[in-house]
Amino acid sequence: MILLGLGAIFKGSSYDIGSLREMGPGFFPVAVGAIMALSGLGIALTSVAVEPAADKQKPEWRGWICILLGIVAFIVLGNHGGLVPATFATVFIAALGDRKNTLRDAFLLAAAMCVVAVVVFWWLLQVQLPLFQWS
Repeated sequence: MILLGLGAIFKGSSYDIGSLREMGPGFFPVAVGAIMALSGLGIALTSVAVEPAADKQKPEWRGWICILLGIVAFIVLGNHGGLVPATFATVFIAALGDRKNTLRDAFLLAAAMCVVAVVVFWWLLQVQLPLFQWS
């Protein structure tokens, strides 16, 4: 994060930054880069202060696989099914990555996120992704 933030600051500073009152095209990349670099620095400092765990835990492969499958599901269903099926499948599959979630919990979470996605992306932001399409 530190390197990405510094890279954004470096690239953004080649544009006119402007001021808070009249922002130039470089203002946003520099501001986001600074936030990223500071966040990365904060993460690095807090990780040094924490003592290493005595026993190493195994990687949570179920979670990783479910998250990656959720991304693939969004790509496929976003192109062929629309916003609602893509959102539902993504959230449902990713929620199953947590061993504590039941099918019912994953279903309810996915249904709630579909409502949020429709309100935020389709209605408020007017993203040009149809709610339903069958291709």
